[in-house]
Amino acid sequence: MTSHAKAVVIGGGVVGCSVLYHLAKAGWTDIMLIERSELTSGSSWHAAGGFHTLNGDPNVAKLQAYTVQLYKEIEEISGQSCSLHLTGGVMMADTRERMDFLRLAHAKGRYLGMDTELITPSEAKAMFPLMDETNFVGAMWDPVEGHLDPSGTTHAYAKAARKLGAEIVLRNRVVELTQEVDGTWNVVTEQGTVKAEHVVNCGGLWAREIGRMVGVELPVLAMEHMYLLTEPMPEVEEFNTSTGREMIGVMDFKGEIYTRQERNGILLGTYEKACKPWSPVNTPWDFGHELLQPDIDRIAPSLEIGFKHFPGIEKAGIKQIINGPFTFALDGNPLVGPVQGLTNFWCACAVMAGFSQGGGVGLALSNWMVHGDPGFDVWGMDVARFGEWATLRYTNAKVRENYSRRFSIRFPNEELPAARPAQTTPVYDTMLANNAVMGDSWGLETPLWFAPKGSEPKDIVSFHRSNDFGPIGEEVRATREKVGVTEIANFAKYEVSGPGAEDFLNRLMTNRMPKTGRIVLTPMLNEFGRLIGDFTIAKAGDDRFMIWGSSAAQKYHMRWFEKHLPKDGPRGSQVRIHRFDQTLVGLSIAGPKSRDLLQKLVDVDISTKAFRFMDFREMAVGGAPCMVNRITYTGDLGYEIWMAPAYQRLVYKAIKEAGEEFGLVDFGMRALLSMRLEKNFPTWFRELRPIYGPFEGSMDRFIKLEKNDFIGREAAAKEQAAGPKLRRVSFIVDAADADVMGDEPIWAKVGGKDYGTVERPHGYGAPRFDAGGKEVRGSKAAEGASAVRGIVDGDWRVVGWVTSGGYAHYVEKSMAQGYVPAALAENESAGLFEIEILGHRRPARINVEPPFDPSGEKMRT
Repeated sequence: MTSHAKAVVIGGGVVGCSVLYHLAKAGWTDIMLIERSELTSGSSWHAAGGFHTLNGDPNVAKLQAYTVQLYKEIEEISGQSCSLHLTGGVMMADTRERMDFLRLAHAKGRYLGMDTELITPSEAKAMFPLMDETNFVGAMWDPVEGHLDPSGTTHAYAKAARKLGAEIVLRNRVVELTQEVDGTWNVVTEQGTVKAEHVVNCGGLWAREIGRMVGVELPVLAMEHMYLLTEPMPEVEEFNTSTGREMIGVMDFKGEIYTRQERNGILLGTYEKACKPWSPVNTPWDFGHELLQPDIDRIAPSLEIGFKHFPGIEKAGIKQIINGPFTFALDGNPLVGPVQGLTNFWCACAVMAGFSQGGGVGLALSNWMVHGDPGFDVWGMDVARFGEWATLRYTNAKVRENYSRRFSIRFPNEELPAARPAQTTPVYDTMLANNAVMGDSWGLETPLWFAPKGSEPKDIVSFHRSNDFGPIGEEVRATREKVGVTEIANFAKYEVSGPGAEDFLNRLMTNRMPKTGRIVLTPMLNEFGRLIGDFTIAKAGDDRFMIWGSSAAQKYHMRWFEKHLPKDGPRGSQVRIHRFDQTLVGLSIAGPKSRDLLQKLVDVDISTKAFRFMDFREMAVGGAPCMVNRITYTGDLGYEIWMAPAYQRLVYKAIKEAGEEFGLVDFGMRALLSMRLEKNFPTWFRELRPIYGPFEGSMDRFIKLEKNDFIGREAAAKEQAAGPKLRRVSFIVDAADADVMGDEPIWAKVGGKDYGTVERPHGYGAPRFDAGGKEVRGSKAAEGASAVRGIVDGDWRVVGWVTSGGYAHYVEKSMAQGYVPAALAENESAGLFEIEILGHRRPARINVEPPFDPSGEKMRT
């Protein structure tokens, strides 16, 4: 074992070996993998070995597609067989709602380069004759599904990495991690200490323990997972002989089961409701190549449905039941990337679908480590997406919930109950008393909408307009015509101060910093000119700035801020960043009567001239010390009022009492999002995210290229000079009883005219590499996109995708935002566009000017 390495990867499962391989392909050969036992000694060896490309997050789906494409290449490089079986698979729907979900997934696949197809139950039965098709209403076929040999695949990654110079050390447990002042890591093992510049936690079942070595409690939990193998079945052998094919894989929502052929029998696994955590507090270091005691009674309800749906399997004898632990994060996606607050400590863990995602995780993380950027939009896997509220007990409750819902549909208006409430504001009980339906916003309870008095405050979950539709409309109309109040504690809040604060922010942000007492809106870019942030910034005083942004991105943005803190100079060394989280909370009032209301609560002049649009001021509101911004996300006259939690009840009570004469109403986040649609305002992580440039995102007026050499300026200038390929646009949609939810394809009647690839961009801008180490500029899927089934229909072609939308209640229009080729972005012609909603293409028209107050007069009044 060498004593020094550029990077040490801890853990020899499929993910650790993939990371090692991709680092070596990217040019790092002074690298080492350390495994406490043998390769695949954790979860990899007993995995069912299935793989697929579909994922609820399109960006994760792209990385899964890369993983599947990679297998034949690593076989060639390593000389090790992965035993790849590309059988294809179907997802079976037994209800209208589940069929709606499949229609959504199929539509999303149109611009992801996926060749999925909606088929009948009879067509599915022809490929898997063991099913009773009368139990189902439809299915979706995906040809890029199958299974492989987990051990062989892991060793293929390892052998390929070794060929490129990487070192693998087995039977050597890491016992301690310490860091020197210069940032070098001491990786202390049973066989000695390795000095490393970077450490990667690929610990799998032991990822939590590795994290604790550096003071981090990662939100991961291992769950027991069972699948069974049948004895050889004559029906399987007969199908193989008569067709010359292997049986396909099948996923059954109702039974929460998956099946595939295994030799001459069937493998059947389940994600049962009565799930069971494994070692919920500590993972024993001596656990190895062993299985857990099967508990068939626990999965009996799923098996009962499975045998009804697939009667051909019920008659088969059970040869073996496999029960082994797999690690999960709260939402089922991996934890990948650098850990905020630490230097060169990386995670690639909680990859429960290791043979679907392991290759993509390895590629993204190696890009991140080598080039400073993952090369893909990996927010759905970023370790920074969870906050401090994701404690051990919170994690255990949420992972159990996620596991039990693995094959359940998540409706767009569905709020999951486990581990809630975790964080609450001082007015939480008051909101509940006002009949609020609460939602989880980065661990914080936030009012979504207010149910009428006497009715149960509860969402009826649906893909269609639901029971919140009428009440949200009332909230919007009352706010637009009179005045409304909403809680905004779920915004991110920061203070940047010190003599170097303004220089620091000017370097990070694209817009000029405001004068004292004024506010600016500004994006933030990475080095490749991609949108990584969108902020409201107020200059509160000399060398002091208040910043507001997206709550879900707090650790993501803090990681970026800390990375770029100036290191040298008397001014640069005096930049301080403070993240308030819930030590600063807020309320917003909006509507034409909001000034009259606020004037009753303050002792200063807030007339139009005295307190202008985009002004900031510290003042007492209702007797409480507050900070007030004259701005609101509704796009109307309004104010954001910020205070310490101790004063929130006082301020809210004062607003409610003073607002009675003006017809004040409470409104929730869904009404706020409805009103922002009417103004064509974008949202962070939907319209604005790191796959888009600032001019593609239609953020032109906030990009001051002439101000200074801010991060990403050169790339942004190139984008402006060349002209953006895409543009964010707003649509009015002729919807029926369902509005867009996001990720729907946008069709255009363009005849034979080619507006470029329809594939959704996936890169942050960093170089990307294929399995052979060659830099790639586009994906294989994009190269053949026009030939993919379903993106061309006569004169119609899929030209873009929806990012978000819903119903704009005041203007009474269904609206959507999305991206289309720039050449089409200002074409407001009727009959040019259609948006596919739940399998039905609905007429849509670009609306360049916002339908509510297009001149912006109301918010400036």
